[in-house]
Amino acid sequence: MSRPLNVALLGCGVVGSQVVRLLNEQGDELAARIGAPLDLIGIAVRRPARHTDLPAQLLTTDAEALVARQDVDLVVEVIGGIEPARTLLLAALESGKSVVTANKSLLAEDGATLHDAAAKAGVDLYYEAAVAGAIPLLRPLRESLAGDRITRVMGIVNGTTNFILSRMDATGAGFDEALAEATALGYAEADPTADVDAYDAAAKAAILAGLAFHSRVTMSDVHREGIGEITAADIASARAIECTVKLLAICERVQDDGVERVSVRTHPAMIPRSHPLAGVGDAFNAVFVEAEAAGSLMFYGRGAGGPPTASAILGDLVAVARHRVTGSRGAGESAYAALPLQPMGDVATRYHVALDVNDRPGVLAAVATAFAEQGVSIQTVRQEGRGDAATLVLVTHSATDAALAATVQKLALMPFVRRAAGVLRVEGMAGD
Repeated sequence: MSRPLNVALLGCGVVGSQVVRLLNEQGDELAARIGAPLDLIGIAVRRPARHTDLPAQLLTTDAEALVARQDVDLVVEVIGGIEPARTLLLAALESGKSVVTANKSLLAEDGATLHDAAAKAGVDLYYEAAVAGAIPLLRPLRESLAGDRITRVMGIVNGTTNFILSRMDATGAGFDEALAEATALGYAEADPTADVDAYDAAAKAAILAGLAFHSRVTMSDVHREGIGEITAADIASARAIECTVKLLAICERVQDDGVERVSVRTHPAMIPRSHPLAGVGDAFNAVFVEAEAAGSLMFYGRGAGGPPTASAILGDLVAVARHRVTGSRGAGESAYAALPLQPMGDVATRYHVALDVNDRPGVLAAVATAFAEQGVSIQTVRQEGRGDAATLVLVTHSATDAALAATVQKLALMPFVRRAAGVLRVEGMAGD
């Protein structure tokens, strides 16, 4: 056994408390795997009085001083947010300490700065817990598939929205009713904005795209749409064409006039019930990876919660501790291919469009003409109801986001169109 490795923990909430528990309960096993014991020598918290279950001598309100201690080897950060986490982690990396973090917001906002600092200091920066909780996803992208060419990453990376959409699909409930159930069961926060407006999923999409395509992608590069406008009618319409609605994070390589670009987006979309992601229910996460040599891979499991997230943190902690013991370093992400990003307006996908119209001769022909004038072809169309309650439901072939938006804008000006009742992207269906 080598000398003990000293660990500083920044934050001790739901996740941090589980990290402490696992370090205490599995200390001997972890030491055997690493070749050295892990000693937790300090925990930075805002209100020590609230942590009566922890040894008082470990607690401190001075996170900067804890990070600066010469006897700290490894820093684990579960504070969240941009500051003071960024300042603390940069200080840790620059002083030669390896870092394990679950901070998706910081990584999506300024991950490149952290990677550069880690590379310059020759230390590790690991963050498996930042995306999809306990699911081993980031390390396969960074290491196991490093010799392959990943072409697409598509998945469900937010458990709250997946629970809401799954309940709407299973029960016919509306969005507000399903959200209330998610809140009552503890799946949704009192303020669910980060989840339902897809900020959380967009941050994770940025991290996934950066790893998959070796490109610097930030939160601001990700097109984001939430699920607040999804209605029970949208879910029923998806069911009618053997689809279900999921909030997807989609990262893919695309060709644009011979130039390879990266498209990164998160939005609700219809997917066929035969697709592997369609069966992912409740608060589970799943990510579908497509690579040229490895083919299609799917990663599935619990994407949030204290114990699953702590499990991912401990996995990273073991990895960086081993590197300390052996004097090596893990795979870094300081070198980037710098692929340009694809503007959302140029992204091509299929669409499901529901139009409330007056049922009279010539309406369908006029609608078809409006689509054709923007270069959007229609694959299927059906009519529901008659008279003033008539609804035209169309599924297009592949079209750009800009062309579809222009089409819907033009349709909204036509006197016989009462409203565009619903526009949803369709992923994973044949027909182009």
